[in-house]
Amino acid sequence: MKKNTDFTEGKILGPLLLFVVPVLFALFLQAMYGAVDLLVVGKFAGSEDVSAVSTGSQIMMTLTNLVSSLAMGLTIYLGQKIGERDTVAGGKIIGTGILFFLLTGVALTVLIPLLAPQFATIMHAPEEAYEKTVSYIRICGAGSIVIIGYNLIGSIFRGIGDSRTPLITVLIACICNIAGDLFLVEGLHMGASGAAIATVAAQMISVVISFFLIRRKTLPFTFERSNLRLNAQIVKKILFLGTPIALQDLLVGISFLVILAIVNSLGLVASAGVGVAEKVCGFIMLVPMAFMQAMSAYVAQNRGAGKIGRAYQGLKYAIFVSVLFGVTMFYVSFFHGDMLSRIFANDAEVIAASADYLKAYAIDCLLTCFLFCFIGFFNGMECTRFVMIQGIVGAFLVRVPVSFLMSRRQPVSLFHIALATPCSTVLQILMCVLFMFYMRRRAEDRR
Repeated sequence: MKKNTDFTEGKILGPLLLFVVPVLFALFLQAMYGAVDLLVVGKFAGSEDVSAVSTGSQIMMTLTNLVSSLAMGLTIYLGQKIGERDTVAGGKIIGTGILFFLLTGVALTVLIPLLAPQFATIMHAPEEAYEKTVSYIRICGAGSIVIIGYNLIGSIFRGIGDSRTPLITVLIACICNIAGDLFLVEGLHMGASGAAIATVAAQMISVVISFFLIRRKTLPFTFERSNLRLNAQIVKKILFLGTPIALQDLLVGISFLVILAIVNSLGLVASAGVGVAEKVCGFIMLVPMAFMQAMSAYVAQNRGAGKIGRAYQGLKYAIFVSVLFGVTMFYVSFFHGDMLSRIFANDAEVIAASADYLKAYAIDCLLTCFLFCFIGFFNGMECTRFVMIQGIVGAFLVRVPVSFLMSRRQPVSLFHIALATPCSTVLQILMCVLFMFYMRRRAEDRR
């Protein structure tokens, strides 16, 4: 069995890229996981099912990202202890984390199905797709505990420098989801409900298989059954690190939900078109997202080892490589958005709406190469409160107001509405650069 990656010694770029590649493939499969739902529904069901999956999956993604972001506190804390070579503390962190997120999953499993109609109403789900949207949210919500367990496994292993095990778990889930979608949506004609059932069932299978894989691994921490208890100090530390990230992701997610609600009010075609575009965006943003996750683990280990200079060097490498991919994604998305959209939809109007929306996201591709690497760096440095502030500022001072104003501008253009996102990213990058200068100045003053 391969050893977990130690980022504190030796070369930087090679090990970082070796860590990023499995993360990238895992994110690709994760994007495929969600995209298959829309792809199969778009090919074998109606526009109302596409709208239901689009709106419902955006709500579920916002809620599950909230928990996944909270789990980033566990990733950072665990990474620091691995950097410090404190194996006993690592086991305690894992045990507390499992119990804490298990309880969180139980709460969401009860609450989300009960609140499904309210979620669909708040999102202005088109009348034709309302009932199907509620059904999709209820089914996925009932499987929240499974979805959280699935994401928790990835958080734990990225913290110890292992990006391969999360890749295996998401591969298993993706294969099962494809099979489930084809059987339930195409074969049994269950539409959005079939896609939701396939999603939960696939992640349940993945979690079960993952536990068997984990038992065969050599772990860089000591884990015993006695570790499975809620340690108040550890919970406090996880929440201290993870809550700002989770709050930022929640509010940023809400800002995107507001934009989707604005678009939903424009009608079924606009709703379905943006739903398709969002799935495409899940792919074109993969490389920046992979580097964001990798930088969190890389910087956390080096900070734990007291090698701050090495952490800064890793940031420069990450931005350079990420930008190379960003330029390519910009070109394809801006000039060939219709080709990408056609993968997920047959309706010409939906494809045209999606391509229009994607042009603005193509611009954002170039910008997120910088922003996501900065965010991963600051997370690893425990500057999660700043990450929260810059995310909230970008979302509610720029993204939501600009999208609302553009929706009132005649004639309404999805491209203009979507421009709110790159406008927000520009402000966030400026804030990150200024905070970086502040950090370095403060470090110099302490010497």
